[in-house]
Amino acid sequence: MTRRLISSLFHSVDGVASAPNLFQFDSFDDDLGQWMTGAINRVDDCILGRTTYEEWAGYWPNMTSGEDTMFADFINSTPKHVASRSLSPEDITWSNSTLVTGDLVDYVTALKEGPGGDIAVQGSLSVVSQLLDAELIDALTLAIHPVVAGAGRGIFGGEAPKRLELTDVQQTAKGNLLVTYGPRHD
Repeated sequence: MTRRLISSLFHSVDGVASAPNLFQFDSFDDDLGQWMTGAINRVDDCILGRTTYEEWAGYWPNMTSGEDTMFADFINSTPKHVASRSLSPEDITWSNSTLVTGDLVDYVTALKEGPGGDIAVQGSLSVVSQLLDAELIDALTLAIHPVVAGAGRGIFGGEAPKRLELTDVQQTAKGNLLVTYGPRHD
C-alpha cells in the first residue's frame, strides 16, 4: 500500500494561494483549526520548497508559546524533505530536514512507496504544481477563504487540463470552504 501525498492550501476566492497571512487571518475559525489538527495528525513527512523552507526555518523553531505552538511542535519534529535546485546540504540546518537530491518526482515516488502515514506538501506552490502535474497528489484541499485577495500567485498554471474528482466539501462557521479533490479515475 502506498502512502498518500496530500496538500492543503489557504486560498482566496480569486485563486490566490501565496502569502495567505495577508488574507486569511480574520476568517480563521475553530472549525478550520480542528480540520488542520486532524490533517496533521496523519502526517509523518513534509515536503517543502526552497522559499517555504527558508521562511519557515527562520520562524517555526522560535515559536515556543502562543496559539501556534501545536503547529510549531508538529513542523519542528516532523521530517522535512526540501526541494531546491539552489540550496546545498550545508544550507539545510533546521532540525529533521533533508535536501531532496535528484529528480523531485522520482524522490517523492520512492517516499510514497516507503512505510509511514501521509506525506504533506506544506506551502510551496511550485512544488504542489509540479507534483499535481506528475499525478502524485492524492488529495488537494483548498481552504477557500471568503475574500478576494486582489493579487498574488495561484497554484495552477502547469500542464492543462488536469481533471480532478471532488471528494469532500465542508463549510466552516466563518464561511471558509474546505474543498478536497483527488485524481479522477475514468
